[in-house]
Formats: sequence, C-alpha cells, structure tokens
Amino acid sequence: MLNTLFAGSAEVISADALQVYRGLDIGTAKPEPSILSEIPHHLIDILEYTEPFNIGEYRRLADLCVSDVLSRGKLPIISGGTAYYLKGWLMGLPATPPADPAVREAVERKWRDSGNDEIRFALEAIDPVAAGRIGAQDRYRLLRALEVHEQTGRPLSDFPVPDVPRNDYTVLLLGLKRDREELNRRIEERVDQMLKLGLAQEVADLRAHGARSDYPGMKAIGYREWFCSDGESEPSVKEVRELIIRNTRRYAKRQMTFFASLPNVRWFDASDDPYAPQGIAETVSEFLTKNGIT
Repeated sequence: MLNTLFAGSAEVISADALQVYRGLDIGTAKPEPSILSEIPHHLIDILEYTEPFNIGEYRRLADLCVSDVLSRGKLPIISGGTAYYLKGWLMGLPATPPADPAVREAVERKWRDSGNDEIRFALEAIDPVAAGRIGAQDRYRLLRALEVHEQTGRPLSDFPVPDVPRNDYTVLLLGLKRDREELNRRIEERVDQMLKLGLAQEVADLRAHGARSDYPGMKAIGYREWFCSDGESEPSVKEVRELIIRNTRRYAKRQMTFFASLPNVRWFDASDDPYAPQGIAETVSEFLTKNGIT
C-alpha cells in the first residue's frame, strides 16, 4: 500500500528494533527489494547483531533521519514495528540518568543465568509499578529497571513518563487493526512463510559464523527459539514453529496495548476492508493540505 500511495514523495524510517541488524532478514520480515527500490527506507541493516541497541539511540537516529528527509522535500513516514520505539520517539523518554556501563555490566552478570520470570519477580519486589508495565519476556527493559534502581536507589516508576507528544513536528498517527482471530491466523501464515523462505538455514548460517543466544540480535522472536537451554536437546523445526507462533501472538498483544496508549490515532480496519487504502489516502491528503504541504 505504501508504494502505491507515496512512491516518489515519501521515505520510510523503520521503527523496528530488530531490522537494524544485518543478517537478520527472514526472521524480521524486512521489506522486499521491490519495495525498497520504490521507497527509500532508513534504519535497516545499520548494525551487527552483536551490537546492543536501545530506545535512546533509536530516537537520536530517527530524529536525524526525519531532518534529512524533510530537508530534501520528502515526507518522512515512521513505520513500526516496535511500539516502544515509536512511542519513545513521539512522547520522549523518562528523565532517568544515563546508563552507567559498570552498573549495567554488574546487573547483566548477576542475572545472566536467570530466566525472565525470575527477573520479573525480583523487579516486582522493588518496583511493582514498573513490573506491571513491562512485558514478561522483555528482558532488556526488565534489566534496565533493575539497573536504574541499582544506580539511583529509586524505582524506575519514580521517573515520570512523558504524556504529551513532542511539539517540534506536526504528526499524523495512523493505525491498522485486525480482528484477533484473523491476526492469529496471519501470524501462523507468516511463520510458515518464513520457514518456507529458509529461516532455518538463515539461523544455521548465523550460528556457523559464531552467533550465540546472548547476542542482542539473537534474542529476537524468530531467532531465540532455535537455541536450546543448557542440558536440553536441540528443538525440532516443528517445536520452533510452535514457539515462534506463541511468542509472536503474545508480543502482538503487548504491542496493541502500547499502540492503544498513543494519543489521537486514526484507526483503520485492515481486515480485508477494500476501502481502507482509500480512507488512508484521503486522510493523508487532508492532513497535508491542512498543513500547507504539497
């Protein structure tokens, strides 16, 4: 749909936390070359999967991209992706102190051999509010909350989360929604398509080049499921398929909760609605006209 509406006049800034990694193509469902050839995309394939990436760095890079796209007279479209990143770009970040590398290393070392449930339980004891906000499998944010408490002696929830959108840009928020049953079906179809396209071989190649389960990119859904825990046998393709479907469904549910918290979103029903693209095109056209953009 994007290539039909915006080819030649817009550029996409990805808000996907995993498409930033080179080599993670099938499992992150990166745009097809035909789409990339029609509409330039930014913040894709910019890091090695061994490198950490966080919301603060995303916001900095996305701002640079937005400024660059606007300077060339094009319309920047931030497309997610990762709702946490999109919300962070739009609303700003809590006024937490900059990360202390020594504290971060100590926290990661302490919890290296612990499961996410154990980490979440520990966080609930010192900051139940933050624990309730963070997804059960969002290991990075769980550890970040523990890190903030270790560094400051204060719970992460003590640092206010901005609730007013930034005012340096005029932003139009568009959202696509689907019926839950249809969404679950499409998730299954997507996982089957990724396996058909060679996800198993992609992961095998990554592992052959030294990829480990503790690397940032390998913690993504679609990749982490291929790694066995200590003492466990390697999972079968069938087992991996079921895990990816389960984890993706849970992730989609959390994402929708995040997206629903954004203000003034114009929602469109993408459940086989033939008028959705037309409605989106009309909404964008009205927005551009109202703001004097041609």
